[in-house]
Amino acid sequence: NSIALPFVVLTSVVLSLIGVLIGLLVTATPFGIMMTGIGVISLAGVVVNNAIVLIDYTLRLRADGMGDRAAIVEAARTRFRPVIMTAITTILGLIPLATGVSLDFFTLSLEIGGRSSEWWGPMAKAVVFGLAFATVLTLIIVPVMVKIIWAMGDRFGNRRAQDVEVA
Repeated sequence: NSIALPFVVLTSVVLSLIGVLIGLLVTATPFGIMMTGIGVISLAGVVVNNAIVLIDYTLRLRADGMGDRAAIVEAARTRFRPVIMTAITTILGLIPLATGVSLDFFTLSLEIGGRSSEWWGPMAKAVVFGLAFATVLTLIIVPVMVKIIWAMGDRFGNRRAQDVEVA
């Protein structure tokens, strides 16, 4: 029931895009519209989910009567492990694809730089770097932005209450 909180979620998507661009620059990978775009779309889903989980739990704690700061700290502490585990498992699962290392099951040998890594590599690099960057910043920026929005709402609400009393 807030207009401002969806913008906090969208901010986490923008942070992930910054991570994607940094990752592509570091690895000297061109921004391929098709595969990097698919990576950005899948990355946005994970990052949005992490932000929504964090904000939802913060709102539940606040609704239960906890103070703003205490609710934010408790939500960040409680949801830290699920957010980190989601990011770590996704990143570790995509590292072989991002680095171009694959296992040939017919000869049981490692293949470095195969055809599949040429095609899927930019997607994997986008997700790995974007998720690493956005996860760290989501755990920091999202709670800070929620607190700022609540503080601004309290100020606006207090002004409104004073205006009603004066009139």
